[in-house]
Amino acid sequence: MNDIEKKAPIEEQVAMSMEDVEATLVQIRPGQIITGTVVQITEDEVCVNVGYKADGLVKKSDLSSTDVQIGDEIEVEVVKVNDGDGNVLLSQKNIINRKAWEEICAKNEAGEYIEGVGKEAVKGGLLADVNGVRTFIPASQLDLRYVEKIDAFVGQPMKLKIIEIDTAKKRIVASRKAVLQAEAAEAKKAIWGNLEVGSVVKGTVRRLAAFGAFVDIGGVDGLVHVTDLSWGRVQHPSDVVKEGQEIEVKIQNVDADRERISLSYKHTQPRPWTVASEKYPVGSVVEGKVVRITTFGAFVELEPGLDGLVHISQCALTRIAKVEDAVNVGDVVRVKVLDVNTEAKRISLSIREVMEDEALDSVPEDDFAIGEDEVQE
Repeated sequence: MNDIEKKAPIEEQVAMSMEDVEATLVQIRPGQIITGTVVQITEDEVCVNVGYKADGLVKKSDLSSTDVQIGDEIEVEVVKVNDGDGNVLLSQKNIINRKAWEEICAKNEAGEYIEGVGKEAVKGGLLADVNGVRTFIPASQLDLRYVEKIDAFVGQPMKLKIIEIDTAKKRIVASRKAVLQAEAAEAKKAIWGNLEVGSVVKGTVRRLAAFGAFVDIGGVDGLVHVTDLSWGRVQHPSDVVKEGQEIEVKIQNVDADRERISLSYKHTQPRPWTVASEKYPVGSVVEGKVVRITTFGAFVELEPGLDGLVHISQCALTRIAKVEDAVNVGDVVRVKVLDVNTEAKRISLSIREVMEDEALDSVPEDDFAIGEDEVQE
């Protein structure tokens, strides 16, 4: 047997062994997701053995995490089987992005919200990052109120509702406003469910009108009618409360269907007549305002809801023909309390006795002294 004849079988054996080896190698294609082992790490790339005749390369920028070690098993997607230099190009980000998109689509179908972070203010709105997927939020959908500075939302985490999704272009339009509206509605519903007639709650005066004051009692507004602001007469709500003032109010009626709440401010205050005898003891001198005049006397308001009567005989030091000869409506006068009848809701007052006391106090003490000659007589 010559050398050529001996060599042929060996070459055939080598060829056959190579075919056997290639038969054991995996077949890969672009878009395929496979698991490989990290065999080498360079400054810019990670080399991965995927069981193919050539190892795959993953750029570090395409890794889901740069915290990889030699020997780690990682899931990768085939980008190119041959990059022209015989290398297999792999990526992890494509897998992450695809899973993120599938998750977003699933949440959209289920009517669930998505979580994002504001990334960039652009013309007409804001770009947000939702698990790596760029999402556009129109300016009109950023907040419940008009937004002047869109870039104030950059870096802010936010809950969003998808209002438009284009699966072909991988484009999402979302709304933060819709989420806020839904949350406000839920909060409002919870508040309405907890309102209890007769309970006293804290609130803030939001707006005044001629007929009453609107008070925010924790997310919903109720009306304190002008007649429920004070036990006395009220010409305008601003005479009793101011916008922004925190007050306690009593819930008088709740109409959830019409979203109306009737409140009372005066019912959180003691009734003037119940403490009248304590606040205005007989013999005390107080100031009041003349609010009404009749033929028999003048009514003096000591405080809202509490008037006393100065009989015509008690209006002046001397006898007068009519009350107006001594006082007029609007006058602020000093009066002495003569009697308090809480059951009958009557207080008797006197201007005359105050004037007499003042006149007496103005007389020098020497005028009351008794001289020796007078004693001898």
